[in-house]
Amino acid sequence: MGKLVKMDIEGFLREVASSSPAPGGGSVAALAGALSASLSSMVCNLTIGKEKYKEVEGEMKDILKRSTESISKLKELIDKDTEAFKEVMDAFKLPKENERQKEERKQKIQVALKKATMVPLETARLCFDLIEISKEVVEKGNKNSITDAGVSAIMAKAGFDSALLNVKINLSSITDEDFVNKVKEEIDRMEKSMEGKLEEILQEVNANL
Repeated sequence: MGKLVKMDIEGFLREVASSSPAPGGGSVAALAGALSASLSSMVCNLTIGKEKYKEVEGEMKDILKRSTESISKLKELIDKDTEAFKEVMDAFKLPKENERQKEERKQKIQVALKKATMVPLETARLCFDLIEISKEVVEKGNKNSITDAGVSAIMAKAGFDSALLNVKINLSSITDEDFVNKVKEEIDRMEKSMEGKLEEILQEVNANL
């Protein structure tokens, strides 16, 4: 399988729909985030240079820079998630015929699981930031594109929730309690901060329709 990010839409959908467990939810979460960032970038580009929005042009340029950077990072994470999952599967396939092999296999599984946790966690972090970007774009961007900004927020929340599902399922198999607790604390902070944000953004969108 080649790089997912280089595939056309039909090819990517075929890979996701296939009997292979990867690419799966983690790669799809990263794609959702990248689509959110792309929509926010589009609204910025449709705002910059317009006389009506001259006062917010500087802010829009800053937001565009942030959203463009997010696209690049999330494109990488689409493939990194599938690669991390493969490393977990490869670790489970290691021989376990004697105690040394069993111990080595166990350690490699744990290393791979941690990596497979950190990739979607990074996706969640980026999507967490993207919902803030969506909010700014909804409030200050070109009102003719406010529904696109709203969809950006929906995709950011979808990417966030989807990525965290992947984080949580991996945490359940990790034995390093310090690592697990640290990640859980970060998840809790993000989830609490995320509460109600999408609804607030969509309320603003609907008020302008």
